[in-house]
Amino acid sequence: MPGDVTGAVGLGVFLVVVALIVIRPRGISEALVATLGALAVVGLGLLSPMDALAALSASVPLLLFFLGLMVISAIAEEAGFFDEMARWAVLHSHGSPRRLLVNMFLVGTAITALLTNDATALVLTPVVYVLVTRLKLAPTPFVFACTFVADAASFVLPISNPVNIILLSTADMRLDRYLLHLLPAATVAIGANLVAILWLFRGQLVGHVHHDLIPPPVGSVGYLQQTRLALGAIALGYVVATSVGIHVGIIAIVGGGLMAVVALTQRRLDGRRLVRTISWPLFPFIAGMVVLVQVVERVGVTTLVAEVFGGLASASPPVAIATVTFVVALAANLMNNIPAALVVAEALHSPGLAGETGVTLRYAAVLGADLGPNVSVTGSLATMLWLMMLRVRGLHISSLQYLRLGTVVTVPALTLGAFALWLSSAVMN
Repeated sequence: MPGDVTGAVGLGVFLVVVALIVIRPRGISEALVATLGALAVVGLGLLSPMDALAALSASVPLLLFFLGLMVISAIAEEAGFFDEMARWAVLHSHGSPRRLLVNMFLVGTAITALLTNDATALVLTPVVYVLVTRLKLAPTPFVFACTFVADAASFVLPISNPVNIILLSTADMRLDRYLLHLLPAATVAIGANLVAILWLFRGQLVGHVHHDLIPPPVGSVGYLQQTRLALGAIALGYVVATSVGIHVGIIAIVGGGLMAVVALTQRRLDGRRLVRTISWPLFPFIAGMVVLVQVVERVGVTTLVAEVFGGLASASPPVAIATVTFVVALAANLMNNIPAALVVAEALHSPGLAGETGVTLRYAAVLGADLGPNVSVTGSLATMLWLMMLRVRGLHISSLQYLRLGTVVTVPALTLGAFALWLSSAVMN
């Protein structure tokens, strides 16, 4: 094919795949769409098999990160770790539903920071729903708290959201540098989300939390204690990895193995249940999108994005930070944050965005890709699964309801977060 035609076909395939991911036709999964799209660009000669294999090879640490985190979360759930955290929130609420929601935000922040936003949205949410229903409280404020804090706290640490690993894979991921740039923005975003949720649901946060309605803890205390120690060791491993340049995917997969050994020694490892718990379709979805982004990069889309970002940064750093944050947030809501992050990561890898300017814009992209998807139900896979999980339990939340609430909560948080990132970057520079 002529060059222009090749580029148009490649971009067309990518856009069709993204559209199908957002629309989600019945019976067609994101994994199938991404896989067929990747096979199409190779089959049409838009990308050579060797280039596709090279892209997949480079994504192996990222895939290991996903796998390790799913194993860690599944075993922690089986040990009763999430139930224990939810019980702590109730026992320290002093009978107040408002304080209970604040405690849930604290619990969600801790779980998101160390076990990723997926663990909070998909594992903590059902625990919280069952618990507050048993306490005869309105469940809506608490389940929304789970999904909003899952994104608001997902840039506390580099490992708090797999999207962070995508965006920072080509950058300096030293933990001290990351925290100095993004911890102020994360703190502001979490606080803004909490204040908004408390205000918007003030009419439902009434009544009294009766501690006697809490079910007694189940499972082995010794096993739970060993699980806590293993999680602490994994968290320490993350800190060391980000300090010495080891990809956190290695720590995640080793940590998953450590958790499996702990479960095995306690005779609590159910291999078949663990295999069923892992979301296997996620891997072909990521792999397919990695291949498709290579085609987008060859068309010149990422180069154009890099030039726009670079021009903004040289003209006005605060405008550049705000623009990148909101553009990435918009893209995440329109096409899902994983493909959006893959495209932006390629753009930020441009030689023209090297140095401190490029680092700051990467952090702005992290802010937009992590916090931004809170506006729509298609913004992240975790949110889509969160919505379906609640519907199975009889709690129906419409896409329009989520959009309205998400806009009110997220736009101010993004604005404050971008301002905080600009201040911290100015101090760093």
